[in-house]
Amino acid sequence: MFFASDNSGPAHPKVLDALMRANEGFRFGYGADPEMDRVRDMIRDLFEAPEAAVYLVSTGTAANSIALATLAQPWETIFCTKLSHINEDECNAPEFYSGAKLTLVGDENAKMTPATLLAAIEDEETRGVHGPQRGPVSITQITEKGTVYTLEELSALTAVAKKFGLNTHLDGARLANAIVTLGCTPAEMTWKAGIDCVCFGGTKNGLMGVEAVIFFDPKHAWEFELRRKRGAHLSSKHRYLSAQMEAYLTDNLWHDLARKANDAGQRLADGLRKSNVVTFPYEPEANLMFFEAPRGLHKKLQVAGAEYYVMGSLDGADDEHVLGRLVCDWSIGSEGVDAFLAALQN
Repeated sequence: MFFASDNSGPAHPKVLDALMRANEGFRFGYGADPEMDRVRDMIRDLFEAPEAAVYLVSTGTAANSIALATLAQPWETIFCTKLSHINEDECNAPEFYSGAKLTLVGDENAKMTPATLLAAIEDEETRGVHGPQRGPVSITQITEKGTVYTLEELSALTAVAKKFGLNTHLDGARLANAIVTLGCTPAEMTWKAGIDCVCFGGTKNGLMGVEAVIFFDPKHAWEFELRRKRGAHLSSKHRYLSAQMEAYLTDNLWHDLARKANDAGQRLADGLRKSNVVTFPYEPEANLMFFEAPRGLHKKLQVAGAEYYVMGSLDGADDEHVLGRLVCDWSIGSEGVDAFLAALQN
């Protein structure tokens, strides 16, 4: 009953098999491997973007930070919500790599809105040389609270950004889960909605550790390559990144794994709704959710073997409500969910 993070789940066997095949013989390094040639073509086909520049790095922090450094000058500011992944969970890495600052945009249901984004953008470039200049907009999909931007919401945000000539970056560590939720294509969620750069995650969805960075305008390619190398994220034995991503893309494994995680999340949310002591501060829409329950219930669940994050102390009155976070990975299945729900009822 492990619901702490989808980072904690296993790699899919097809990914491990691909790594074993990639381990045979010799390959040129630094992305010159034939697997990467295939990955580049597969991603371009998947995103319907034949001219896109495609790169791999081993962590989501590197993907977001180096991508944003490519889009933002040091004297600019990056617009994101307080709840965005780059603000909550990157230890200032986007600022470290780019030299830019973050401007926190107001949110509703954990999502920025056209109105809050417009207000934040208009508030900048008002002090001339003394203040930060406007830089890219970064959107986390799915959000850190488990909500999902619709295609219409994404298009409305990018329209605001383009009004000011700003690029838009999509932090897609769980992009596959959002695509499954909305039933759309990767192209529809990205460049067709006005996104300029997307980080297409794999580590949270069955890979050992690899993320793709995709620029739909290849003019950013050379700068990203230089920043990736300078930032110490150009892997010499790159074939092991490429092999994982190739397996992920083959026969739409990425979509199948995200669907399994989302199905488990829906089963879990449906079961939690049946409890008269559990509430959701944000409506679950994919594989990540927050729930409020009495402290005593959290204690009972953890004694029963449920592993998840409680956002507060377990010391205190048992009837006081405390927030918890649950995340389903591709491998948890109905058995893991049902075991959790049985412990909830016992």
